[in-house]
Amino acid sequence: MSGTANDTPFFDVVVVGGGPAGATAAESLARAGHSVALIDRAGRIKPCGGAIPPRLVRDFQIAPELLVARIASALMVAPSQKRVPMPIDNGYVGMVDREHFDEWLRERAAEAGATRFTGRFIALERTDGQTGGTTLVRYQPAGDAAREETIATRLVVGADGARSAVGRQAIPGADKVPCVFAYHEIVRAKPEAADADYDPARCDVYYQGRISPDFYGWVFPHGETASIGTGSARKGYGLRPAVERLRAAAGLAGAETIRREGAPIPLKPLKRWDNGRDVILAGDAAGVVAPASGEGIYYAMVSAKMVAEAAGSFLATGNPRELRRARKAFMGEHGRVFWILGIMQAFWYRSDAQRERFVAICRDKDVQRLTWESYMNKKLTRRDPAAHLKIFFKDLAHLFRLVSP
Repeated sequence: MSGTANDTPFFDVVVVGGGPAGATAAESLARAGHSVALIDRAGRIKPCGGAIPPRLVRDFQIAPELLVARIASALMVAPSQKRVPMPIDNGYVGMVDREHFDEWLRERAAEAGATRFTGRFIALERTDGQTGGTTLVRYQPAGDAAREETIATRLVVGADGARSAVGRQAIPGADKVPCVFAYHEIVRAKPEAADADYDPARCDVYYQGRISPDFYGWVFPHGETASIGTGSARKGYGLRPAVERLRAAAGLAGAETIRREGAPIPLKPLKRWDNGRDVILAGDAAGVVAPASGEGIYYAMVSAKMVAEAAGSFLATGNPRELRRARKAFMGEHGRVFWILGIMQAFWYRSDAQRERFVAICRDKDVQRLTWESYMNKKLTRRDPAAHLKIFFKDLAHLFRLVSP
C-alpha cells in the first residue's frame, strides 16, 4: 500500500466482496506480490446449502475442520413423494457453514498480505488527468453511516454477489442476468420424532412444485445444524411457507431457528466480465452459479483464481485486454457443463410431470455413477460410452412418454 498526493491509500487491486470469490481473488493476488485491499460488508452471510466437492477441498487446501459434515448419499424426492436414493460409492459431499467458511477464507487472504476493510461499497470514480488514470473506490465504513472513505487503485475486482453494485456501475448488461431468489433457514438439527425423515449423513433434494415452481428445495445437514431452503425466479412466490413445508417433511418444524437468509442467485454467466479498463467481476457477480443445481462455491473460487491470473497480467503489462482471459478460460473449462445444466433446468423443472420423470431417471445406476463422478471431478465424464448411450435412450423414452415415471 502507498499513498496518493492527497493521502488517499493506494493499492494495486481493490476487491469488493469477501465471499469465496473475493477472498480467493484477494489471497491469490496478495501471494503474487500485489498490494490488495479487501472490502467486505459486516455480518453478511449468503443463503447457501454449503455443499462443496472433494476437488475444491484438494485444489484450495481447505482445512478439514471446516467440513461440518461429510455426506454419503442424496435423496431425490418427486412430486408424488416417491424417493430415489443416490448413494456415493467413492467419495463424499463436504458441507460447510458459510458463516465460518467465508471468514476463514478472508483470514487466509489477510495472512497472505491483503488488507481488510469492513464497509459497504458506494461508488467508483475516475481521476483521469489528475493522478494518471487512478480509479477511486468509495465505501462507507461499518458502523458509521455518516462517513465515507476512499481507496485509490489500478484495478477493481467486483465480487459482491448477484446483481453486483460494482458490475451495475461498470459492466454493460450486468444488471440483466437472470436470477433465482433463494431463501433458507439454519436450524438446530434435532428431529422431533424418532421416525422423522431426516438423516445427518444425507442431502435431501425436493423436486416438487409445492416447494418451488421452477427450482428445487433442499435439506442439507451441517452437523449440529441443517440448512433448509428453496428458491424461485417467480416474482411473489412464497419462499417462507415453502420452507415451512420442507421443515415439516424433515421433522424439523419446531426446531430452533438460528438464522434466516435470502439473496438472488444468478443462473447464467455474464457475456462480459470486464469493462476493458479497470474493473473485472468474479463469482456470483460474474454469474458463475451452475444452472439446475445452483452450485456456486466451487465455481466462484475457480473463477476468482482465473480473474487473479488475468489481473496479474494486466498489472504487469498495463494492457486491459488481458482481463478478457478470465472469462475465456472459465468458459473453456466449464461452459459446456453450464450449457447442459441450463437445458436440464429449462426442460425438467417446468412442471411436476417433468419433475416426476426426472427423478425417475435418477433411479438408473449409470445415471447415479456418472452424476457423482462429474460432481467430484468437476468435468463431464466421457468414459464408458455404453452407459452414456443407455442414458441417452432412457432420456428419449421419458421425453416421448414411452415409459411411466
